[in-house]
Amino acid sequence: MNNSTIGGMGALLKAVIAAVKLVSAEEIMPRYLKVAHQHKSDGSLCTEADLAAQSALTKKLQAILNVPVLGEEMPSALQRELWSAGQDGLWCIDPLDGTSNFVRGLPYFAVSVALLRAGESVLGVVYDPVANDMFAAERHRGAFLNGEKLIGREAVGNLPQSMACVDMKRLNKTLASRLAADPPYSSQRNFGASALDWCYTAAGRYDMYLHGGQKLWDYAAGSLILSESGGHSCCIEHDDFMQCDIWLRSVIAARDQRLFDAWKTWIRAQH
Repeated sequence: MNNSTIGGMGALLKAVIAAVKLVSAEEIMPRYLKVAHQHKSDGSLCTEADLAAQSALTKKLQAILNVPVLGEEMPSALQRELWSAGQDGLWCIDPLDGTSNFVRGLPYFAVSVALLRAGESVLGVVYDPVANDMFAAERHRGAFLNGEKLIGREAVGNLPQSMACVDMKRLNKTLASRLAADPPYSSQRNFGASALDWCYTAAGRYDMYLHGGQKLWDYAAGSLILSESGGHSCCIEHDDFMQCDIWLRSVIAARDQRLFDAWKTWIRAQH
């Protein structure tokens, strides 16, 4: 163990965790249930908390490591420009994942931060400020929940006994109809914050996960946390998750290998 590592987490990860907690305390939670909101061009919501948190996170992250910051609340042309310029290092942030929940008082939202190099996540943090759950991971160094190694609950034995997190909105009609009429699992959830969905899958709170299309900031941190916890993911179209569309990437995921294989096989048989 080198001097930058205490309890398995490196100094860089610890600094990012501290920054995320501070921004959540100063810019997000004081505005919970109190902010005005507006609709963006794609119909999604944006609040004062999103914008304030993105600005504060940008400053703090660049003070930790001075590389470009790509945030959800930026014009798409700028996001693509930053992606192209950030191959040697790029912060990718969603300052408030689950804004609709935040506005309505549903306590399922998070701050998501990832550091990417050569287009791949090497560090990820997802913080749920209501539950005070801090999920984090570094490539090849494992995943953590509140500073301890993330050890999820034991997976169920088979597909019919499982609980799945499924977001229907970007699935094709054939697959969505089959899931609605004759699902292969026992129970289904979706609460509308993709970054947390990844982490709940990593922790075994969900057995499986399915999403029809996520943006970069939806999966950049969470996918690393799942993989570093021993979980598995792919796209509906490809076994290699990294080969799918950067800007709208489908997700099939599970922590348990056998369950993941069965879930993937079932989904592709309907697609």
